[in-house]
Amino acid sequence: MARIKKAVVLLSGGLDSTTVLYWAKSKKRKVHALIFSYGQKHSKEVKKAIKIAKVSHTPYTVMRIHLPWGGSSLIEKNKKIPKGRTKRDSIPTTYVPARNTIFLSYAFSFCEAKNFSEILIGANARDFSGYPDCRPFFYKNFNKLLKVAGVKKIKVKAPLLKKTKSQIVKLALKLKAPLHLTWSCYRGGKKPCGRCDACLLRAKGFREAGISDPALK
Repeated sequence: MARIKKAVVLLSGGLDSTTVLYWAKSKKRKVHALIFSYGQKHSKEVKKAIKIAKVSHTPYTVMRIHLPWGGSSLIEKNKKIPKGRTKRDSIPTTYVPARNTIFLSYAFSFCEAKNFSEILIGANARDFSGYPDCRPFFYKNFNKLLKVAGVKKIKVKAPLLKKTKSQIVKLALKLKAPLHLTWSCYRGGKKPCGRCDACLLRAKGFREAGISDPALK
């Protein structure tokens, strides 16, 4: 009988991480979700992530951390979140310095302590904002680090890394992920703003998939 793999999923409450959560469950992983509250200007995505974890019957931990040095329009009050798509080959102000490195390090510690073997993240390098910690090169080298950084065999996997947003939407629907509960917007209003980079990327995915976004109904 095959041994059940145990995986930590970094769950933000967005389209990509929710799809990864349901992908892990479809692969019969024993899953624990890590949800990060890191000083975002709104708590909407954290609340959505908790709801998605509960709906999917996934045990979860909310990690509350503080980045007092700022460095991103997502966490600094005096920096405005930009509208529109990011210019090609530029890093937007919404990039949080070393965010994925920090999150993955927490997940690595969890895996070592709880005897989990996988860290799953919804990173994407096709339809994305150009963040350096969402690129294949980053994950290839992070896995090299994990081989020497601890005492157990743990690997980071990004199953959506090379998929387009429309492919992710179709996969989420196939997996019956609760897309109506997901939140991708950088702002925390009653409804997604429809103007920030995250909203525009999400809209592009649903449009190209030929499907209406259930989160907007």
